[in-house]
Amino acid sequence: MEEVIIYTDGACSGNPGPGGWGCILMYKNIKKEISGNAKETTNNIMEITAVIEGLKLLKFPCNVKVYSDSAYVVNAFNHKWIYGWIKKGWVNSNKEEVKNKQLWQELYNLTKIHKVEFIKVKGHSDNEYNNRCDELARMAIKEL
Repeated sequence: MEEVIIYTDGACSGNPGPGGWGCILMYKNIKKEISGNAKETTNNIMEITAVIEGLKLLKFPCNVKVYSDSAYVVNAFNHKWIYGWIKKGWVNSNKEEVKNKQLWQELYNLTKIHKVEFIKVKGHSDNEYNNRCDELARMAIKEL
């Protein structure tokens, strides 16, 4: 399987409020930047959306390393929360429906197509790709 690296970030001006997401895909020597926005959203929605949009661009099953500064996104898979949510019918440990359920379902379905490894990076530090994704997300908010 081909190797792809995806960096993602989401941002919100107010939470909820206008939001944006940014994503960089790297495959061999090709680098593609994408971004998008929403008028009324949350930071977490933008974080999940960035990963979904990156994975949706892949044309065939790949080994994917997703780098994100979102503990929410990374821990949902690395701490296996998502598998518990699925098992319990999308109910969390507080017996409430999982927030952003439709996005989690879409992301989970994409992880069944690709072999995805989620890697947590420190936000707003010295990672050039994470910083660029943050820039893309903030520029997307300004476009609203």
